[in-house]
Amino acid sequence: MKGDYQELVDEISALLATPATLENRDFGLIAFGAHDSEDDTAMDPVRTRSILTRKSTPAVRAWFEGFGITRATAPVHIPAAPDAGVFRDRICLPVRHRGVVLGYVWLLDAEPGPTPSQLTAAMEVATRIGELLADEERADADLSREFVAVLTAGRGWQSDMAVAALRAALGPSADGLHTVVCVTPWQGEAPSIRAVPGAAAVATLPEAESLAVLVRLRTAEDLSPAHTAAERLRGATPAGIASPRRGLAELPAAWREASTAARAATAQPTLGPVAEWAGIGPYRLLAALYHPEIDPAVAPLLTPAHSELARTAEVFLDNAGQAGRTAAALGIHRQTLYYRLSRVEQLTGLDLDDGEDRLLLHMSLKSARL
Repeated sequence: MKGDYQELVDEISALLATPATLENRDFGLIAFGAHDSEDDTAMDPVRTRSILTRKSTPAVRAWFEGFGITRATAPVHIPAAPDAGVFRDRICLPVRHRGVVLGYVWLLDAEPGPTPSQLTAAMEVATRIGELLADEERADADLSREFVAVLTAGRGWQSDMAVAALRAALGPSADGLHTVVCVTPWQGEAPSIRAVPGAAAVATLPEAESLAVLVRLRTAEDLSPAHTAAERLRGATPAGIASPRRGLAELPAAWREASTAARAATAQPTLGPVAEWAGIGPYRLLAALYHPEIDPAVAPLLTPAHSELARTAEVFLDNAGQAGRTAAALGIHRQTLYYRLSRVEQLTGLDLDDGEDRLLLHMSLKSARL
């Protein structure tokens, strides 16, 4: 971003053939053009202090603001004032965005001075600077409240209002391509948005013990910005990434996808540590069917005392009931496998030769992981 400001300041300097400096609305220096003049008066105390300390004093700020630069929409000519340390006339180009002043471009003024057409061209560049400053302000804004409101709002007018508020806060980028990242479990405060590459909004959902991140994407095929954000945040915690969506209306659905993918990565480590919704297979359906209560027939198998039997049954079903592949995967003899499967049937009352019983057991074992 800083390089973009420097290029635009250099463009103004070239247009007007005089060094330019760019300051924010608080008179903090952002960028300045090269100065190779032999005229010592060009570097008066005010200009020198601004460049060396990257700021101006409150007195200097008040003096310049007295010329109406905070309200100006066109170039403002400011006369020299040696008593104030201003040895040369100046031109101030107000940098505005949607009517709000965000900064100032300062130019040294000397005869014959820039032409009206040159100043018009310079003001067009200042408008582009204003767009960058506005984007940067939006990027720094804490949008956690608006983001959470969209993710948790019900259907109807509440959802519409939450989406409208987040869209207004994000500006034009709201209608772009996004995805949602979920990191769970998450304890503590949300990180600064500046600490998360590509993030448009960051928020915690304490009830879900999760962190949600809205990530901007360039294309639907490239989820690398989401993976970068997830890796930066997750530590040893799994994370999930939703399918890309354009605009904000489907963010609640994206959040469900991302949180499900994160849970799937926890349940099945081979899917993670960062799982995409598109890659979690049957867990997509299981999440839709998921209910915290375990089927009573399968409940005895899911006690700690029978964890090895539960694992045996899951691997057997994962391998489509093929005994040879299952025994090899578990590193046991076939007779041991058959014994364990008979114990599973005894505990659950299910018949592993019955397709519906096998489906119930398989779904229950996978759901228990979620």
